[in-house]
Amino acid sequence: MADSGAVSTDWREWHERYDDPGSSLMRRLETVRHEARRLLADRRGARTQVASICAGDGRDLLPVLASMDGDFDVDAILVEIDSDLADRARATAAALGLARVEVRTGDAGLVRTLAGAPPADVFLACGVFGNITDSDLEATIGALPALVAPGGAVVWTRGANLGDGELSAYTGDPADLVRDLLARQGFAEETFVRPADAGFRVGVHRRSVDALPTALPERMFSFAR
Repeated sequence: MADSGAVSTDWREWHERYDDPGSSLMRRLETVRHEARRLLADRRGARTQVASICAGDGRDLLPVLASMDGDFDVDAILVEIDSDLADRARATAAALGLARVEVRTGDAGLVRTLAGAPPADVFLACGVFGNITDSDLEATIGALPALVAPGGAVVWTRGANLGDGELSAYTGDPADLVRDLLARQGFAEETFVRPADAGFRVGVHRRSVDALPTALPERMFSFAR
Protein backbone atom coordinates (compact mmCIF):
# COMPACT_ATOMS: atom_id res chain seq x y z
CA MET A 1 0.00 0.00 0.00
CA ALA A 2 2.87 2.30 -0.73
CA ASP A 3 2.48 5.65 -2.36
CA SER A 4 4.12 8.92 -3.25
CA GLY A 5 6.49 11.12 -1.34
CA ALA A 6 9.62 10.56 0.70
CA VAL A 7 8.30 7.51 2.51
CA SER A 8 10.45 5.61 5.00
CA THR A 9 8.04 2.72 5.61
CA ASP A 10 9.04 -0.61 4.07
CA TRP A 11 5.64 -1.61 2.71
CA ARG A 12 6.73 -5.07 1.64
CA GLU A 13 7.84 -5.81 5.19
CA TRP A 14 4.61 -4.21 6.48
CA HIS A 15 2.58 -6.75 4.51
CA GLU A 16 4.28 -9.58 6.38
CA ARG A 17 2.23 -8.60 9.46
CA TYR A 18 -0.73 -10.30 7.79
CA ASP A 19 1.00 -13.60 8.55
CA ASP A 20 -0.16 -13.29 12.18
CA PRO A 21 -3.75 -14.59 12.06
CA GLY A 22 -4.70 -12.90 15.33
CA SER A 23 -3.25 -9.50 14.53
CA SER A 24 -5.21 -6.27 14.37
CA LEU A 25 -4.17 -5.98 10.73
CA MET A 26 -5.70 -9.35 9.88
CA ARG A 27 -8.91 -8.42 11.68
CA ARG A 28 -9.02 -5.19 9.68
CA LEU A 29 -8.51 -7.15 6.47
CA GLU A 30 -11.38 -9.49 7.30
CA THR A 31 -13.64 -6.51 8.03
CA VAL A 32 -12.74 -4.80 4.74
CA ARG A 33 -13.37 -7.99 2.80
CA HIS A 34 -16.72 -8.48 4.52
CA GLU A 35 -17.85 -4.98 3.56
CA ALA A 36 -16.57 -5.26 -0.02
CA ARG A 37 -18.33 -8.61 -0.43
CA ARG A 38 -21.55 -7.15 0.94
CA LEU A 39 -21.43 -4.16 -1.41
CA LEU A 40 -20.77 -6.34 -4.44
CA ALA A 41 -23.52 -8.78 -3.46
CA ASP A 42 -25.96 -5.88 -3.39
CA ARG A 43 -25.09 -5.19 -7.04
CA ARG A 44 -25.66 -8.72 -8.33
CA GLY A 45 -26.75 -8.50 -11.96
CA ALA A 46 -25.66 -4.85 -12.39
CA ARG A 47 -22.59 -3.65 -14.26
CA THR A 48 -20.13 -2.70 -11.51
CA GLN A 49 -16.88 -0.73 -11.54
CA VAL A 50 -14.49 -1.19 -8.63
CA ALA A 51 -11.38 0.84 -7.81
CA SER A 52 -8.78 0.33 -5.10
CA ILE A 53 -6.05 2.88 -4.43
CA CYS A 54 -2.80 2.03 -2.65
CA ALA A 55 -3.94 -1.53 -3.23
CA GLY A 56 -0.73 -3.28 -2.20
CA ASP A 57 -0.76 -6.89 -3.38
CA GLY A 58 -4.53 -6.83 -3.82
CA ARG A 59 -5.43 -8.93 -0.80
CA ASP A 60 -8.24 -6.55 0.26
CA LEU A 61 -10.14 -7.14 -2.96
CA LEU A 62 -8.92 -9.99 -5.18
CA PRO A 63 -10.10 -12.93 -3.01
CA VAL A 64 -13.48 -11.22 -2.70
CA LEU A 65 -13.85 -10.92 -6.47
CA ALA A 66 -12.81 -14.54 -6.89
CA SER A 67 -15.47 -15.66 -4.41
CA MET A 68 -18.35 -13.97 -6.24
CA ASP A 69 -20.21 -16.66 -8.14
CA GLY A 70 -23.31 -16.32 -10.27
CA ASP A 71 -24.56 -13.23 -12.04
CA PHE A 72 -21.79 -10.67 -11.44
CA ASP A 73 -20.53 -8.17 -14.01
CA VAL A 74 -17.49 -6.54 -12.42
CA ASP A 75 -14.47 -4.65 -13.72
CA ALA A 76 -11.77 -3.56 -11.29
CA ILE A 77 -8.75 -1.25 -11.31
CA LEU A 78 -6.10 -1.52 -8.61
CA VAL A 79 -3.40 1.13 -8.23
CA GLU A 80 -0.12 0.50 -6.41
CA ILE A 81 3.15 2.40 -6.70
CA ASP A 82 5.44 -0.39 -5.45
CA SER A 83 6.28 -2.46 -8.52
CA ASP A 84 6.88 -5.66 -6.55
CA LEU A 85 3.52 -5.45 -4.77
CA ALA A 86 1.79 -4.54 -8.05
CA ASP A 87 3.37 -7.57 -9.73
CA ARG A 88 2.12 -9.78 -6.89
CA ALA A 89 -1.38 -8.41 -7.41
CA ARG A 90 -1.21 -9.14 -11.15
CA ALA A 91 0.00 -12.67 -10.49
CA THR A 92 -2.74 -13.28 -7.94
CA ALA A 93 -5.42 -11.92 -10.30
CA ALA A 94 -4.16 -14.20 -13.07
CA ALA A 95 -4.03 -17.22 -10.77
CA LEU A 96 -7.60 -16.56 -9.64
CA GLY A 97 -8.83 -16.19 -13.23
CA LEU A 98 -9.77 -12.53 -12.77
CA ALA A 99 -9.33 -11.39 -16.37
CA ARG A 100 -11.25 -8.16 -15.81
CA VAL A 101 -8.88 -6.84 -13.16
CA GLU A 102 -6.37 -4.20 -14.24
CA VAL A 103 -3.42 -3.47 -11.95
CA ARG A 104 -1.75 -0.12 -12.58
CA THR A 105 1.72 0.52 -11.23
CA GLY A 106 1.60 4.19 -10.37
CA ASP A 107 1.11 6.92 -7.81
CA ALA A 108 -2.49 6.80 -6.61
CA GLY A 109 -2.11 10.29 -5.21
CA LEU A 110 -2.03 11.65 -8.75
CA VAL A 111 -5.47 11.88 -10.32
CA ARG A 112 -4.08 11.04 -13.75
CA THR A 113 -3.21 7.52 -12.53
CA LEU A 114 -6.96 6.80 -12.64
CA ALA A 115 -7.34 8.39 -16.09
CA GLY A 116 -9.93 6.65 -18.21
CA ALA A 117 -11.49 4.80 -15.30
CA PRO A 118 -15.23 5.34 -14.96
CA PRO A 119 -16.54 6.50 -11.57
CA ALA A 120 -16.47 3.55 -9.19
CA ASP A 121 -19.52 1.87 -7.72
CA VAL A 122 -17.22 0.47 -5.02
CA PHE A 123 -14.10 2.46 -4.14
CA LEU A 124 -11.51 1.17 -1.65
CA ALA A 125 -9.21 3.59 0.18
CA CYS A 126 -7.59 1.24 2.67
CA GLY A 127 -4.29 1.99 4.34
CA VAL A 128 -4.34 5.55 3.00
CA PHE A 129 -5.84 8.06 5.41
CA GLY A 130 -3.50 7.35 8.32
CA ASN A 131 -0.45 8.02 6.16
CA ILE A 132 -1.31 11.50 4.87
CA THR A 133 -1.68 14.97 6.36
CA ASP A 134 -5.00 16.56 7.26
CA SER A 135 -4.79 18.88 4.25
CA ASP A 136 -4.20 15.95 1.90
CA LEU A 137 -7.02 14.05 3.57
CA GLU A 138 -9.36 16.94 2.88
CA ALA A 139 -8.20 17.14 -0.75
CA THR A 140 -8.62 13.40 -1.26
CA ILE A 141 -12.10 13.25 0.20
CA GLY A 142 -12.99 16.38 -1.76
CA ALA A 143 -12.12 14.50 -4.95
CA LEU A 144 -14.30 11.49 -4.16
CA PRO A 145 -17.57 12.85 -5.60
CA ALA A 146 -15.83 12.83 -9.00
CA LEU A 147 -14.27 9.39 -8.53
CA VAL A 148 -17.31 7.58 -7.08
CA ALA A 149 -20.53 7.06 -9.02
CA PRO A 150 -23.79 8.49 -7.65
CA GLY A 151 -25.01 5.94 -5.12
CA GLY A 152 -21.57 4.32 -5.04
CA ALA A 153 -19.77 3.44 -1.81
CA VAL A 154 -16.34 4.11 -0.35
CA VAL A 155 -14.70 1.54 1.94
CA TRP A 156 -11.99 3.23 4.00
CA THR A 157 -9.73 2.48 6.94
CA ARG A 158 -8.00 4.56 9.58
CA GLY A 159 -5.91 3.71 12.60
CA ALA A 160 -6.43 5.19 16.03
CA ASN A 161 -4.19 8.02 17.23
CA LEU A 162 -0.60 6.81 16.88
CA GLY A 163 0.97 9.09 19.49
CA ASP A 164 4.32 10.48 18.33
CA GLY A 165 3.76 9.00 14.87
CA GLU A 166 0.34 10.57 14.38
CA LEU A 167 0.10 12.88 11.36
CA SER A 168 -3.28 14.40 12.13
CA ALA A 169 -3.71 17.46 14.33
CA TYR A 170 -7.31 16.45 15.00
CA THR A 171 -8.21 16.21 18.68
CA GLY A 172 -9.71 12.82 19.43
CA ASP A 173 -10.05 9.78 17.22
CA PRO A 174 -8.81 10.82 13.74
CA ALA A 175 -11.33 8.45 12.17
CA ASP A 176 -14.01 10.91 13.26
CA LEU A 177 -12.36 13.58 11.12
CA VAL A 178 -12.65 11.24 8.14
CA ARG A 179 -16.34 10.71 8.89
CA ASP A 180 -16.95 14.44 9.18
CA LEU A 181 -15.19 15.25 5.90
CA LEU A 182 -17.10 12.54 4.06
CA ALA A 183 -20.39 13.87 5.39
CA ARG A 184 -19.48 17.35 4.16
CA GLN A 185 -18.98 15.93 0.66
CA GLY A 186 -22.42 14.31 0.58
CA PHE A 187 -21.49 10.79 1.69
CA ALA A 188 -23.85 9.08 4.12
CA GLU A 189 -22.40 6.70 6.66
CA GLU A 190 -23.54 3.12 6.15
CA THR A 191 -21.09 1.22 8.36
CA PHE A 192 -18.54 2.22 10.97
CA VAL A 193 -16.51 -0.39 12.83
CA ARG A 194 -14.50 0.74 15.87
CA PRO A 195 -13.46 -2.30 17.96
CA ALA A 196 -12.97 -1.70 21.65
CA ASP A 197 -9.96 -4.00 21.71
CA ALA A 198 -8.13 -2.96 18.54
CA GLY A 199 -6.79 0.21 16.97
CA PHE A 200 -8.29 -0.07 13.49
CA ARG A 201 -11.44 1.55 12.13
CA VAL A 202 -13.32 0.61 8.97
CA GLY A 203 -16.03 2.75 7.44
CA VAL A 204 -18.41 2.53 4.51
CA HIS A 205 -19.90 5.76 3.21
CA ARG A 206 -22.30 6.02 0.28
CA ARG A 207 -22.35 8.94 -2.11
CA SER A 208 -25.62 10.82 -2.36
CA VAL A 209 -26.96 11.15 -5.89
CA ASP A 210 -27.10 14.90 -5.18
CA ALA A 211 -23.40 15.22 -4.29
CA LEU A 212 -21.84 17.39 -6.98
CA PRO A 213 -18.31 16.68 -8.24
CA THR A 214 -15.84 19.55 -8.11
CA ALA A 215 -12.75 20.15 -10.22
CA LEU A 216 -10.12 17.53 -9.51
CA PRO A 217 -6.68 18.60 -8.30
CA GLU A 218 -3.58 17.31 -10.04
CA ARG A 219 -2.50 15.64 -6.80
CA MET A 220 -4.76 14.46 -4.00
CA PHE A 221 -2.14 13.24 -1.53
CA SER A 222 1.40 12.14 -0.85
CA PHE A 223 2.38 9.63 1.80
CA ALA A 224 4.08 11.37 4.70
CA ARG A 225 5.60 8.31 6.38
